Amino acid sequence: MERESLKSRLGFVLVSAGCAIGMGNVWRFPYVVGTNGGGAFVFFYVLFLLILGMPILTMEFAMGRRSRKSIACVYEELAPNRKAWQIHSLLGSFGNYVLMSFYTNVSGWMMNYFFKYLTGSISTTSMEETTATFTNMMANPGEMLFWMIIVVVLGIVICSLGVQKGVERISKMMMVALLGIIVILAINSLMLPGMKEGLRFYFYPDFKEIVEDIGIGNVISAAMNQSFFTLSLGVGSMLIFGSYMNKERTLLGESINIAILDTFVAVLSGIIIFPACFSYGVEPGSGPSLIFMTIPKIFAEMSGGRIWGILFFLFMTFAALSTIVAVFENIISIGMDRFGWSRKKSAFINLFVLTIVSIPCALGFNVLSFIEPLGAGKTILDLEDFIISNLLLPFGTITIVLFCTTRYGWGFDNYIEEANTGKGLKVPRWIYGYCTYVISIIVFVIFVQNMISVFNG
Repeated sequence: MERESLKSRLGFVLVSAGCAIGMGNVWRFPYVVGTNGGGAFVFFYVLFLLILGMPILTMEFAMGRRSRKSIACVYEELAPNRKAWQIHSLLGSFGNYVLMSFYTNVSGWMMNYFFKYLTGSISTTSMEETTATFTNMMANPGEMLFWMIIVVVLGIVICSLGVQKGVERISKMMMVALLGIIVILAINSLMLPGMKEGLRFYFYPDFKEIVEDIGIGNVISAAMNQSFFTLSLGVGSMLIFGSYMNKERTLLGESINIAILDTFVAVLSGIIIFPACFSYGVEPGSGPSLIFMTIPKIFAEMSGGRIWGILFFLFMTFAALSTIVAVFENIISIGMDRFGWSRKKSAFINLFVLTIVSIPCALGFNVLSFIEPLGAGKTILDLEDFIISNLLLPFGTITIVLFCTTRYGWGFDNYIEEANTGKGLKVPRWIYGYCTYVISIIVFVIFVQNMISVFNG
């Protein structure tokens, strides 16, 4: 079966950026900035994005472009006689399902809130009412399941249309709309009375305050985690788009373009939120509830708040769906590569599989709330997030780095040759030692620290 391909370079950049741009940028990034001191966190985040994220992203793209396969078959294509690497094919494939088991649900929350603002059913004027809106949604199993299924069906339908007609065309439209909406929202926030205080908190790195109140080590660790995981590396979510890519451009230049778009959206998300927080007396370190229980309170007090609420949650929906479509494409390709299914058959089977694996998370806040797998107060979503973020992504990243740099895998020469094919910026050969040893050690440290923080917390 001939491998499908993306129609244009712009399509590749926007689709790949759509996979990276998701709730990690627009939901997690602002509240992590808020709880880690603001500007200093942003400084370290950008630093680690450059020194960690960029090299690993080129490796995933190189493996995909050379093999023309998904994570399910990439190792047996590139190193058929070294079967130990194929363990990661199984874990990477499993990781995509784990990621979507909770991502479909949180995407449904975003879409639900957009619908509530659109229909005017959110008209809260107090923090108690905004909190009640969110808790009532979580406590309603029918509502949770309905919006999760809508997300799954929508993602599968888009991917079933094919790479160019479905994934690329729809993702390009969503990304263009997302970028337009976020600029409008950011401009509005820059006109709020708390703009100066919000931007100072966001961009001014007060290292003295961080050392005294938070701890510089905690801030560096949080920034390292955010910069590393924002690009969706380690389970083949980005590798698949390398397999649809032509050889006209080098991979470092394309990776830089994707990282710039990813960072642009993350930074503008903070510009939207922090001036609003300081304008209306909202604590910027409110945590994960910032989007669903804090931001609606701000919209309730703003002139034209309902309109801004519609735009904000439409933006959030597009950000979530861009990742849904990208990872669903990877999952559908796994079925096509591993079992020889047609695109339609793989899409149809995964419609049911993805719905089933997403049900526990939807019910984990109500019917199955008695299940606390990681301790008191922890839900099934927390377990799924722990498996993907703390186990599979770090392990997968170390595997990819070693596979691309050591003679026991694909090898550094093959990686460099593929990454530097085409016009554009080249990956320097001196990066060998850095990738093989420094990045692997850093990722291992992240893994250990994450495990310690989870079991101590």
